[in-house]
Amino acid sequence: MGDEERLLPMVRACHTELGLATEDWAVREALGPILDGAPHGAIYIAGPTRAPIGYAAISFGWSLGAGGLAADLDEIWVRPAIRGRGIGGELLSILPRALAAAGLKRLRVVAPGADHALARLARVGGYRAAPDGLIWSRAF
Repeated sequence: MGDEERLLPMVRACHTELGLATEDWAVREALGPILDGAPHGAIYIAGPTRAPIGYAAISFGWSLGAGGLAADLDEIWVRPAIRGRGIGGELLSILPRALAAAGLKRLRVVAPGADHALARLARVGGYRAAPDGLIWSRAF
């Protein structure tokens, strides 16, 4: 089973939870370039190859304010049955450190609201709140 086949059910579940009506063909079209090595983003699959438990999708850009390579967390999702066990926090901790070794200066996390689980993960992970409390950044 390839990465696309492992990711598609998880992305579908994530988008359903978010209320996004995304068609499989559109998800495949979006995944294709990243899985083929395009430098504009990366997708990290958490868990064993045969039974992935979640993923994080990151898009890359350049920021003068951050001093170089910057990234936005586009999506993060963990299977509902294993949420609350630190997987999301681990992804928000490990990925930036690995990317910092490749030159990442900042990872920005945008949460749907200040009390959202993602906002809580960002706070615990050392990300700083923007003045509106919805955008969290961490410098590396």
